[in-house]
Formats: sequence, structure tokens, C-alpha cells
Amino acid sequence: MLDPSTTAVRTEALSEADPARLQSVVEDAIALARGLGASAVEAAASDSTGLNVAVRLGEVETLEFQRDRGLSVTVYLGQRKGSASTADLAPGSLRATVEAALAIARHTGADPCAGLPDAALLARDGAALDRTLDLWHPWAIEAEDAIALAKRCEDAARADPRIHNSEGASFNSHSAVRVLGNSAGFLGVRRSTRHGLACSVLARDDAGMQRDYWYDSARAATDLASPESIGTEAAARTVRRLGARKLATRLAPVLFAPDMARSLIAHALGALSGGAQYREASFLLGAEGERVFPEWFSLHERPHLPRALGSCAFDSEGVATRDRTLVDGGVIGGYLLDSYAGRKLGRATTGNAGGAHNVLVGASGGHGAHDAAQLLADMGQGLLVTELLGQGVNGVTGDYSRGAAGFWVEGGQVAFPVDEVTIAGELRRMYRDLAAVGSDVDARGNIRVGSILIGEMKIAGE
Repeated sequence: MLDPSTTAVRTEALSEADPARLQSVVEDAIALARGLGASAVEAAASDSTGLNVAVRLGEVETLEFQRDRGLSVTVYLGQRKGSASTADLAPGSLRATVEAALAIARHTGADPCAGLPDAALLARDGAALDRTLDLWHPWAIEAEDAIALAKRCEDAARADPRIHNSEGASFNSHSAVRVLGNSAGFLGVRRSTRHGLACSVLARDDAGMQRDYWYDSARAATDLASPESIGTEAAARTVRRLGARKLATRLAPVLFAPDMARSLIAHALGALSGGAQYREASFLLGAEGERVFPEWFSLHERPHLPRALGSCAFDSEGVATRDRTLVDGGVIGGYLLDSYAGRKLGRATTGNAGGAHNVLVGASGGHGAHDAAQLLADMGQGLLVTELLGQGVNGVTGDYSRGAAGFWVEGGQVAFPVDEVTIAGELRRMYRDLAAVGSDVDARGNIRVGSILIGEMKIAGE
């Protein structure tokens, strides 16, 4: 973990944002829009700050301080909708923004699915719950200290003599305050922070050159891994790839490392989104109640995990978030709906405006109890994927084809590094062919999953 004593980690807010001021702006916008004839209004005001640093070969490449303020207003004239936004929170600009939204609404067609969420579903205790989620850990770090952290990270990576070049190390720290309100009586405050360190380096031997990286991300600075451990891991991952070979085309099991496995779950979530469902643009169209995954597989949404990167008390419409089981026993339990998509499908919102919140992958019957080493042993022979390239995934048909790199496994042990291969399949079949989910869970994102072993995929090489 990062040692607070080595940097200027302080408890006071990095952002000068005043939630009371933002709340006043939101309330004024709602009152003004109603006074000018809007039948319903939603307004959101935000204030965010950020510090970004990038160093390469010990020299500062970029140093950026960010401060953003904004107000967005959505008005309804019956079922006609108009939206406008501004970065100026002064009263004159606020009025002009509301008037622009109303002007747009007057020129749009009526949409029977448009409107605010059902008032009964709005979060009434959102502010209190938001405080318990422990998402606000501002880091008042000076630029010099941020540069020093990035340099320590890169120096640790470059300490390995086989590292001959660097793509650099980066540091970022961001804090944001957002106030959301609507004319149905909802007013919620969301405060959040996010900090990160990353490093990418290159190694070379007689066979050629390879690159890899490592990173960490957390709500609180004290939860970050140390710069030295991140840099050392980036170097180790890069060196392991030296001497990479190509493979002849074949069918074989494929084991996705946790940070790569996350994308497999993301494709399913995208296919279960309300927009994909009502547009009929999903390879899981109408899949509710269908067994798509093995019986031992489950997906759970847990929006209220303390300090988690996907936690929130209410969604981007103000609807209260709640625990849900998206997949149980391999069966799809429902979709991810906002108010509009819900109405298009004749359903209520599920509190997923803005997407899913902390998706946890579960496994039963011993299919999730093995660590990475045991999964390699279970696979015996196959491809361990540690990098994915390209965007060859069709969300409508489920066709899957991506460039990949990683390691060929023989006898349950890594035999040699592999690059310049393509792995291909079809997502529904890949989900049916899931053989195991590892216990090596990666918690650095909104989707928490371990390694995923798929029984067979096509590997295209030489």
C-alpha cells in the first residue's frame, strides 16, 4: 500500500466545490424552468478538480491541473423533451440555459416514454447512504509530490537491466461533487474521488522487443499499491514476454487473466442493457429467464460496497440503487434499465441509468475456488491471455474475434510467451463453455472477477 508519510496526503478537500452552492443552483434552475412553463424538470450541477502527471525517462512530459464546473438542465413540456448545458453558473447564464432547453423542447416531437422517473422509486435517503459508502477521500497533493511518485514508479521498473526503454509512468487524482435534483422532489449529493498510478515499459532481447504495463486505482490514496510495487510488476510482466512465439492455428482452451476476463462480463452487461434490448440490437435479445451460462455461474450487482469504484446511492436519474442478482444458476434474471428503456419495454427502471454498479462474478460447486496456478493445472494445455487487442466484438450477433498475447501452457505450467495470435468464437457459446472462474479477483474496476477459463476457442496464428 502507498505510505501516506511519504507524500502530502491530507484530509482537507482538494476541490473547493461547495455542495450548498451547487444545491442552490439546481434548485434555482428547477424553480425557473417550472415558472417558465415546464411540466417537469431535472437539473444537475457539478464541480470537479483533477491533477494529472506523466513522466518518461525521468523527465516530466505533462503536468495538467483541471477544474470543471457545469450545469445541465432537462425540461419536459408534456412528453416533449429539451436539454441544454453550461459551464457558467452565474444567474444570467442559468436563465439562458433553461430558456434554451425550453426552446428545444418546443421543437421536438412528443415521446410517450419521455419523462422523469416514477417518484416512488427515487432515493429519499440518498445523501445519508452516500456518506456511508466512503467514496470521498480527496488528496491535496502538490504537483512536486505527484511527479516524485510517478518517477519512483518508473525508476522501479527501469531498475531491471532488461528494461531498455519506457513509455512512461503516470499519476492522476480526481475529486468531484455532483448535485442532482428534479421537480418530483428529489435532491441528492454525490461526492467521490479516484486516484491512480500506472507504468508502461519496454524490454528487448535478441528475438525482439516487448512492452507491458501495470497500474492501480482506488478511491483513497492509502489504498493504492506503492509506486515501487507497480513499477516492479510492470517490468516483470514485460520481461516475461521476451522471446514470444507465434502459434499454429488450432482449437484449445483459453484462460483469460482477471483484467482481461472483465471484458467478457462487460459484453454480457452491454447486451442486457435496456437500450440494446428495445433497439433489438443484442446477442442476448429477450434472454430473460434463459440459461446462458453454466448452472454454477452467477452475477450479482452490489451498488453499496464501501470505497468500491462502482458504488453509488442513486443512479444518474436519482433512482435508488439496490442489490440485484443478474444471473442465478446460469439463468438471466433481468435487464439493466433506466426509466426510458423501462417504459419502452413496459417495465420499471431497475436503477441502472448510467450502467451497472459493482458487478460481482460468483461460482459454486468448486468452479470458483481455484487460484491462477490451479486454473493453469486444470487447463493442462492451452493459451493464457494477458493482453487483448482490437475491437472485434459484434454486440448484435455475439461474434468474437480479437488479437491476443500471453503464454502457451503445457502440463499446467507456462511454457513460453505468445504474441500475434487471434482468438475467435461466439459469445453465447463461450459463455456456455465456461469451465471455471478463479479466486484471483481483480477489484480495480466496476466488474470484480477472477480468471475465466473457457473450454475451447479457435486460436488463429501462423
